[in-house]
Amino acid sequence: MITARKNNILSQSILHSIFIIMSAMIIIPFILVIAISFSNEKDIVAYGYHFIPKRFDVSAYLYIFKNPTSIINAYNVTIFSTVVGTTLSVILMSMLAYPISRGNLKGRGFISFYIFFTMLFSGGLVPSYILISQYLKLSDTVWVFIIPGLMNAWHVFLLRTFFAKLPESIIESALLDGASEYRIFFTMILPLSKPVLATVALFGALARWNDWFTAMLYITDDRLLTLQYLLQRILMNIQLLQQESMNVDMLGINPSDIPSETVRMAMAVVAAGPMLLVFPFFQKYFVKGLTIGSVKG
Repeated sequence: MITARKNNILSQSILHSIFIIMSAMIIIPFILVIAISFSNEKDIVAYGYHFIPKRFDVSAYLYIFKNPTSIINAYNVTIFSTVVGTTLSVILMSMLAYPISRGNLKGRGFISFYIFFTMLFSGGLVPSYILISQYLKLSDTVWVFIIPGLMNAWHVFLLRTFFAKLPESIIESALLDGASEYRIFFTMILPLSKPVLATVALFGALARWNDWFTAMLYITDDRLLTLQYLLQRILMNIQLLQQESMNVDMLGINPSDIPSETVRMAMAVVAAGPMLLVFPFFQKYFVKGLTIGSVKG
């Protein structure tokens, strides 16, 4: 008995140590990124990276927020597309996944295969661009960040698997009481599916928040740029200033005075900060939704 207890304590200690080390490996680099973003550029060049800045400096953030209007617009576009796109996407994918999770749906096998087929093949970039820009007329509109990505086949199957594990007796009893399919779905199925809904919403929100490729392809209006693409353009401008030394000298700017490395880290903080604040609200549902929804295919 004592030996078994000691073995259990030892195994738990080893497991906790492993997770502590893994957590430290994730947290420590981000702390270093924050420290570098508040460091002086010349100190970084002279002394390298340090967890405690030798001189506290906010030049990198001042450089990024040099034009606050563009940053605020980018934040607004990104937040709007993330919140609205994720909400609509979760609702639509749930409404698709629920019927194909029911055993009495005719043609559910064909519908499931049709959805699965889209995971194997895509139309390609050029046909997608022609469809979105010329036929759907979504270029230079905020809806280009929302409508094309409303459906994700993998998320649909994740939702379907979770819905299929819900007790059939709940649905049958509601039908006997005269409840409609819509009422069952919105008042019973969705409240019972918070874990998987939160998991899918988190995946979708992260993808939309980090999207920059869509803005590069379809947006020419600076007022509709997303945060990630705007930050990328700022970084490209810094690299251009450093490369074009003759033009920089003509403008009276010293390339060594441009906070290149600290700006990179400050951009990482600016881009990742809001999502780090959102994640704790999904955390309690995340693991449960991910494990229960993926037990069977």
